[in-house]
Amino acid sequence: MSDHLALDTGPKKTPSTSFSSWGAVQTVISVAVIMASLLTLWTPANLFSNRRVGELLVSVQATRQAPSEEPLTPQPTSPPEKIKIGIVAGHSGKEGDPGAVCEDGLREVDVNLQIAALVRQQLMDLGYEVDLLEEFDRRLAGYQAAALVSIHNDSCTYYEDATGFKVAAAVETAYPEKAQRLTNCLVVRYQETTNMRYHSNTTTRDMTEYHTFNEVNASTPAAIIETGFLNLDREILTQQPKLVAQGIASGILCFLNNESISSPDLLSQ
Repeated sequence: MSDHLALDTGPKKTPSTSFSSWGAVQTVISVAVIMASLLTLWTPANLFSNRRVGELLVSVQATRQAPSEEPLTPQPTSPPEKIKIGIVAGHSGKEGDPGAVCEDGLREVDVNLQIAALVRQQLMDLGYEVDLLEEFDRRLAGYQAAALVSIHNDSCTYYEDATGFKVAAAVETAYPEKAQRLTNCLVVRYQETTNMRYHSNTTTRDMTEYHTFNEVNASTPAAIIETGFLNLDREILTQQPKLVAQGIASGILCFLNNESISSPDLLSQ
């Protein structure tokens, strides 16, 4: 016999496969869990939640710098066109006359001018464009406006019934209904404001055929108002001219704004 041990030349035993199979199963389970978690996160609620949107924005901003945008330069806009109104101060101007004159020197032209100036200011404060016109103002030829009102006052002579106001509209006009509407508004709003009587039965041809009606553009609604009598109505005309002016301005606004007239019965008095 040989003194050396003989080498084992038989078949070698292969390692067990049980460990490899279990590892594969664990890997599959782990992947399934991860996928399930991802699917849970990718729900519409999470995807569009504030937190997710915020995270996405931070991520995008971290990868690139968004280009800066210059602020828009505001474009200049034209102011809206103002509505133009004409106010005639009766008897005023170089070519005019003082109108009625009282024994103590009170002149109609001065009362007219004060009231007309106050009407103009009240309407201008509301944003209207208002022309203060003289009795024979050259601008009256073909004058165009949304409305024109000529302001006058009546006699200073004492008469028992000589108190109150009166209004007349232009007869010859392209839009007689507008002129009548202006007249109606003046009657109602002036009476409401001043509480004066509407003295319609003393309206004269000097009012209905007032020369300015034939001078202005036929499309301009025009009216004439005698705000009172310089005798019996002197107190309100001279001591409360702002109230008188307010009554006229309210009548004009009634016409321009197409306001409803609450007391149409006044027109039949």
